[in-house]
Amino acid sequence: MSTEYNSRLRIAAINFLNPAPLMWDFEHAPLDSALARRYRIDRMLPSECAARLVSGQADLGLIPIAALAANPGLRILPGCTIASKHHVRSLLLVRRASQPIQAIRTVAADTASRTTVTYARILFHKWGNPSVPFIPLAADLDRMLDQADAAIVIGDPALLALEERLNRFERSGEELVYHDLAHEWISLTGLPFVSAVWSFAPAGGKTFDESIVEDCIASRDHGLQNIDTLVAEWSARLPIPEQTIRTYLTSNIHYILDEECIEGMRGFYRMAAEVGALPPYTFTLAEPVVS
Repeated sequence: MSTEYNSRLRIAAINFLNPAPLMWDFEHAPLDSALARRYRIDRMLPSECAARLVSGQADLGLIPIAALAANPGLRILPGCTIASKHHVRSLLLVRRASQPIQAIRTVAADTASRTTVTYARILFHKWGNPSVPFIPLAADLDRMLDQADAAIVIGDPALLALEERLNRFERSGEELVYHDLAHEWISLTGLPFVSAVWSFAPAGGKTFDESIVEDCIASRDHGLQNIDTLVAEWSARLPIPEQTIRTYLTSNIHYILDEECIEGMRGFYRMAAEVGALPPYTFTLAEPVVS
């Protein structure tokens, strides 16, 4: 195996629509070929990314923020995030209309998610149902609701569940309520809903210089400048209208790790520790080595 192959930084990336703008330069000309000499991309579910970093199978990953509290050795790269400041569409709590939140006895939780489940645990405390158990299941809404009173679905399966809402009602006759968890969080706390950040393990033996931060930020900026192309690409992959994808990438998702999002993360960690969903955790943004 070549020295160049072994020296490349291994990126654990999320295999969903929402990080598409962040990945633009890594996947599109004119910069993809040059970046491929420095980075190797592996795609997976959000819940797998942190495990790859911790085990040394990845050097850089798009990490659900709940995983950082369980792995405090990981560091956050400044600049980029996957967050929401309004409705997000792709993070859903689905329940039967006949059963209020306070009466829910079990929640089927998408195994792709750790962070959204932690947010949901905090919300259930605020909703007056703090001890409801969460059952990990694959993202199949019908199966989840066969086994639990409510379901948490994230990412592309959540977007598809919204698109299939009318079809499901016609098929089953069951009236469901679809809670946008980002909207619920923001309404209760006034804080942004932050899902994921770029993170790395400083003990992994690779040097994280300023150029890596610059590569990630430039890729995000170029992706946001090429939304039309991303809409065309992803509408061919997912049975979702182009306008829905456009709104999702431009309005539902917020990609800049600004001060408001940093405060949102601090609030998330504080409340998660208060309800016992995560251990106490204080983070700092990494200071890259200047090359």
